[in-house]
This record gives sequence, C-alpha cells and structure tokens, in this order.
Amino acid sequence: MMLAGAQIEESVSYTPEKASVSIAAKEPQKHVVAQGLTRVPSTDPVDIQFTNITCTVRLGFNKGSKQILHGVNGRLRPKQLVAIMGPSGAGKSTLLDVLSGYRVTGVGGAVFINGRGRIMKRFKKMSCYIQQDDRLQGLLTVSENMALAAQLKLSTKLDKYEKGEVIEDILTNLGLYEHMNTRAGQLSGGQRKRLSIALELINNPLIMFLDEPTTGLDSSSCSQVVQLCQSLAHQGRTIVCTVHQPSASLFALFDHVYILAAGQCLYQGTTKNLVPYLDQAGVPCPMYHNPADYIIELACGEYGEDKIKLLTTKAENGRVLDYFDETDIPSMEALRKQNPLSVLREQDTGSGTEETPQSNQLSVLMKRGFLKAKRDATMTHLRLIVNVVVGIMLGSLFINAGNDSSRVLENYNLLFAILMHHMMSPMMLTILTFPAEMSILSKEHFNRWYSLGSYYISITVVDLPISIVSCAIFSVIVYTMSSQPLEVARFSMFFAISLYTVLVAQSFGLMIGAAFNVVNGTFLGPTLSVPMMMFAGFGVTLRDLPSYLYWGSYVSYLRYGLEGFIGAIYGLNRPKLDCEEVYCHYRYVCVCVCCIVYSVTSLAIVMLIFKRMKDSSN
Repeated sequence: MMLAGAQIEESVSYTPEKASVSIAAKEPQKHVVAQGLTRVPSTDPVDIQFTNITCTVRLGFNKGSKQILHGVNGRLRPKQLVAIMGPSGAGKSTLLDVLSGYRVTGVGGAVFINGRGRIMKRFKKMSCYIQQDDRLQGLLTVSENMALAAQLKLSTKLDKYEKGEVIEDILTNLGLYEHMNTRAGQLSGGQRKRLSIALELINNPLIMFLDEPTTGLDSSSCSQVVQLCQSLAHQGRTIVCTVHQPSASLFALFDHVYILAAGQCLYQGTTKNLVPYLDQAGVPCPMYHNPADYIIELACGEYGEDKIKLLTTKAENGRVLDYFDETDIPSMEALRKQNPLSVLREQDTGSGTEETPQSNQLSVLMKRGFLKAKRDATMTHLRLIVNVVVGIMLGSLFINAGNDSSRVLENYNLLFAILMHHMMSPMMLTILTFPAEMSILSKEHFNRWYSLGSYYISITVVDLPISIVSCAIFSVIVYTMSSQPLEVARFSMFFAISLYTVLVAQSFGLMIGAAFNVVNGTFLGPTLSVPMMMFAGFGVTLRDLPSYLYWGSYVSYLRYGLEGFIGAIYGLNRPKLDCEEVYCHYRYVCVCVCCIVYSVTSLAIVMLIFKRMKDSSN
C-alpha cells in the first residue's frame, strides 16, 4: 500500500521542472498584484443587473420566518471591483449568496446577465464562489492542490504540460510560486486566501464572488488580497466582495461600493462619489472621518433611524445609477445586442466551461483520497488497533463457544456482539470525521469541480482497502478463538456478512454526518441504532413482535446480518454437535427426557401434597 501511495503522490505533484516554460525564482513580495495572467486570458465583460431581490428565511419549527432582503436593486458593471458593505445582519452575505446562486430557497426577484434572464446552469459555468472560511485540503501542498484542481476543472484535451503552464502562471502572479511545496495547512491567512482564489482561477471564471475575503487577516494581508482582486477585475472580470468595515486605504482600492442596512440599499456607486452623495442627502461626512466608517455608523442607526430611511429613499433601494463613473450605462436591450446568442454558444463550448468525464473525476478524487490517507495514517492505525483489541476481547470472553452445543446461546450472543462492533465503530467514525469534509465538498461541488456521485464512489473506494483489512483481521481473531467451524465456505460467508455490515454502517454514518453537525450526529447515531437492534431478532424474537411493529424488521440491517451469521455457522447441513452436558439447549432427546422427568416429579409432589392435606383433614 505504501508503494501505491508513493506512485499516487508522484502523479499529482507538480514541479516547475516539468513545465515547458521556466520561470526564475522570485523574492518574496510585499504587494501581490496579478499584472497579467498570460495563460489565463482576459475575459469577455459580464454585466449583472438584479431587480426587486427579496429573501426570506425560516427561523425554525413553529417559529415563523424573517425577511432578510427587502426588494433591493443594483447593477454590477464589468472590470470593476465591487464591495458590498453594511453592518452585521444587514444582509451582505445573503445578497452575495443570492447573486451567486448559492441560495435559491425563499428568494424572489430577477437577476439578468448581459441583459438576459439568468439561466442557472449557464451562470454556474461562468462564475465561482469563494466563501469566507478557506476550504482547502490542508494535507496537500500548494502545487498538489493546484494540480488536482487543474485535472478536475480543465479539459482532458490539454496535456500535463499545458496544465502545468497554467498553474505556474497563476502561482507566479499570485505570489505563491515560492510556497508551491508548502502544505496548505501551514500557509498564513493571506496565503491561504490567495490559494483559494488561485484554485478558482484555473478555469478562468468570468464572475467571482468572495465572502469577506479580508476577515481574520492583518492590514498588510488585507491590502494584498484586495489589490489582487482589483487587478483581476481590471483584466475584464466582474468581482464582487462583501466587506464588513474597511480602513480608509482599503476602501479606496474598491471601484464600486454597495451599502446595505437592514436589507435595503443606502447607496451604490463609486467610492469617490460616496462623500458627495452624503452631502447631497443632507448627512455630510465629517472632516477627517473615514467615509467607510461613517456610512456604517449611519447604517447602524447611530444617527437615528430617519437617516436610514432618508438614504434608502434617495437611492430608491438601489435603482439610482447616477453615482457611477460611466455617463452612459448601456440598457438591457443594448447589452443583448452587444452579446448575441452566438457569443453565448461559444462560452458554453469553451474549454473553461467543459465538464470533465466522470471517469476522470473518479481517478483524480481517488488519487487525492489515497494521498491524504497516506499522509495522515493515525486514523488507519487506530482502526487496526481497535479491531485487534476488540477481536481478542470477544474471542477471550466466548472462547470455544462455537463448537460446544451447550453454549449455543452464548455463541448467539457473540454473533450479535460482532454485529454491534461492525455497526458502531465505522458509523461513529464517519459521523465524527465527515462533517469536517462537508464544507470542502459543498464549495467544490457548487463550483462544478465534480459530481456528488463521483465524490461518494471515490470516498467509498478509498476507504475500502482499510475496511477489508481491518474486518479480515477482526474476523480471523474472533472466528478462530471462538472455535467456529473451520470451513472455507462458512468463513467466507462470515467475512462477507461482516464487510457488508461495515459498509452499510458507513453509509448510515455518512447520511447522519451530511445532515447534522458533529454534536447532533453523535447523539443521533446511537439513538437511531437502537431501533435497528430492537428489530434484529435479538432479545425479542421476530415471531413475538406485534403485527403493527413487524415492518421494523425489514428496515433493520442487523436482522439480515444476524440471520446470515446463523446460517453461516449452523446452516449448510452442519452435522449435529456433541454435548457432554446433562442439558443442552436445542437437543431434542435431552429436552424430551427433561420434560418427562420434570413432569413426573411435579405430579408426584402435587399428589403428595394433596394426600397430606387429606390425611390432616381426617
């Protein structure tokens, strides 16, 4: 397995020597600016217009709902870096989610792309969404993350050298070339944010949405990230960011700003026109005061709620476009003429929007999974140790129980205990580990890296070898120590049933881990396992179940596992077991003899008692 891991690592790692274009190593930069991505060309401009956007979220069961956005309007022009600003709870991230298509439930209004109504399938091909937390594979290096992303996002028609040139170009311009052999988990906050942007630049998106890219960064890193976004926008992209409260120098780097307060638009236009706008509205910005701080103070209601209403009315909730630099903003009809349907056809068939086949997705995702398993082998070692220890413990408790007819019930208990181990261990492991992968999965799937089917198959295949090895070790230990019949057919059935139970339990854990967080999943996992045990036929036999509960036996996969174990151990025309005890359960002759002896003895005692009672009465 170690050799296979080494081969996988070699196939996904990228080194500059393999590329056909050599770039000299550069000194660390204080300011990172993408001065021109030669291998990622400038894009066709994309104009975004949204009208009467509303968003309502449910607060919980029987708690009603709350409207976050109240009919906001706006225009996002190409080649501009746009900042959506506002206080906490103003609806910045919600508006970004709606515009990116990340949120679709409870949303009203319309979004237009170059004058035409947005078609979500086409829109996702030309856009990407980089969320606030940097969702990266921390065990992989920068070059490995980029190489895997290139294999998933770029056309399979490009060879590894062409993909390598794209990677090298992006890393050089984003100031990450010197860190290409550093693991993503060891990067600084600003470097992680730049890597998140670099991963999405591989397929050259026309539109980029970034949720609070400066959160958690120092002032220098904030400036680097915003300068990078500004440079990328000026190359032809439409880039939209949410920002909480930038400094004056950071605020000046944005071309346009969109201010929200309580789900309504207070202002949209260029940053330099904000101060004149406030003067015209009768709420002038004080001298030597940061306009970004002042507008946030207004949006928070520090100067009265009437000021918010005044600015919302003046901006007409985002309909006013008088504070743009452009004197003649093209209408929707003009945009449709500038971007005929033939252009859309070319965009749909471009290499950057082409989905890679599922076979390629499976191959790349399995490479990534095996590489991660190799670098973080702690969980693999723990799984092996747990299976060995539990196997020895169960084997010691039920030693020689499988070949002794007087201990049939004990062996039955052993088989159920084995099922419990195969159910709980993989299920709880998956519940505890999968939620950590959910954030990465949601980001990569939303940005069209791969399909959910490819991801599920890949994680199942990656986990299969260790599941087989640990299950085989456990089965050999328990089977031999408990003296089960040493026949190939019986052991094969025993092992197969054990492995199938493990796989079903893992799927059950994935379902819970995908639906709930770690805390709720840890509670619900064992709780939902109780009905599986109740309807497995252990304790209460299936024939004793009430008719209205019998359906539960068909749902419980432990029932099928227990019946399979019984068939593997005692079926297949197994000869009758010898019994050296006076009483052996399920041995018909002994049972009959015992019944006769007990019946005769009981009858004699009853007759004796009645005789004495009769004599005493006389």
